[in-house]
Amino acid sequence: MADKSFDLIVIGSGPGGYVAAIRGAQLGMNVCCIEREHLGGICLNWGCIPTKAMLRSSEVFHLMHRAKEFGLKAEGIDYDLDAVVDRSRKVAAQLSGGIGHLFKKNKVTAIMGEAKLDGKGKVRVKTDKGTEELTAKNIIVATGARARELPGLEADGERVWTYKHALKPPHMPKKLLVIGSGAIGIEFASFYNTLGAETTVVEVMDRVLPVEDAEISAFAKKAFEKQGMKIMQKAMVKKLDRAKDKVTAHIEVGGKVETHEFDTVISAVGIVGNVEGLGLEEAGVKIDRTHVVTDEYCRTGVDGLYAIGDIAGAPWLAHKASHEGIMVADLIAGKHAHPVKPESIAGCTYCHPQVASVGYTEAKAKELGYEIKVGRFPFIGNGKAIALGESSGMIKTIFDAKTGELLGAHMIGAEVTELIQGYVVGRQLETTEEDLINTVFPHPTLSEMMHESVLDAYGRAIHM
Repeated sequence: MADKSFDLIVIGSGPGGYVAAIRGAQLGMNVCCIEREHLGGICLNWGCIPTKAMLRSSEVFHLMHRAKEFGLKAEGIDYDLDAVVDRSRKVAAQLSGGIGHLFKKNKVTAIMGEAKLDGKGKVRVKTDKGTEELTAKNIIVATGARARELPGLEADGERVWTYKHALKPPHMPKKLLVIGSGAIGIEFASFYNTLGAETTVVEVMDRVLPVEDAEISAFAKKAFEKQGMKIMQKAMVKKLDRAKDKVTAHIEVGGKVETHEFDTVISAVGIVGNVEGLGLEEAGVKIDRTHVVTDEYCRTGVDGLYAIGDIAGAPWLAHKASHEGIMVADLIAGKHAHPVKPESIAGCTYCHPQVASVGYTEAKAKELGYEIKVGRFPFIGNGKAIALGESSGMIKTIFDAKTGELLGAHMIGAEVTELIQGYVVGRQLETTEEDLINTVFPHPTLSEMMHESVLDAYGRAIHM
């Protein structure tokens, strides 16, 4: 490699790192991006993208079983798990390859290897050809996170899985235990349950999808139970006894320990930051519970050193990482940069039914001292939802009663992960209820429910 001196070195090529590298190059910097495994990181290779491909297969499978409702005939409906997995891997590979192309197009130098900070403005990279010393005025650490493993519940890849094993399963689970009901846990529970696995979800908090609004969580629980899932809340898996073909889980619930047998367990109990082996502490970076401590501009407090994405803490979302990457590149280039506000970032969960939200939950808004107006609208009152055969769901909006500010929006039902962006844009533009009430929504669309939910908050709903 001829050039060893750069304006910007990015460590990690996930949705934070690769976007930061491209933006830096667009702004005229000489950029190097170092990746130890796959271009695109976890999101493209083992997370967001392949899970959506698999969930799409299970969604189509579910719809095939409903063919008669739509006046269609489908017989001998079945699936080929290997083919489902193969499709998801091809989707991931296509996008990962696309990043290599984007790097070439933007003249970003990509190096496959392990990086370590080696003094101010220096990075040592270990590649299969040996070790190289690179220098840069600015360094962005975007090394992401990995699955948290609890003692006694560690994955073995046979009977106990992390998300990686669940994406390339060694067998189809018949009786499945999912530990944790956050987005990752509930998406896998949804996928395998739809394909016929008898699924139990254990959640230590008092409700599934615990970061969501309580009303949405309750709606989701009912929907999951209707699909045959068993949901255990305020429950904890204390230990797993592993045998060749089964796992016995000791689950504490209501002060008593019960034992249940499963053939497969998926552990989805959160993530830990990839902070090891990077020389962060030696560089003077503060680490708190496996995450790098930064200010709102992702500065670590060490001159010229930034941390973005999962390694810099919650919310652990790809789109937050990307936005931080762009912000830091802009900041380095001396442009006006806008800090990312966590409460303006939407969260999307692609279970069936889908869940999406932005801003404060009703409980959080009250806790912060707001006087609020709340509106709701059910899918059953929407023409497009009924035509689609998707009449189960709801949209909930929360406003500041004094100013009309949209404080939060919470949805469950078909395609809500696409709808939520309307409210995200609204919040970014500091919209009030008046703007939303006077906006014309096209008919017939699911988006009309967003309008009706706003109208309902002000006692003006038409179709309810």
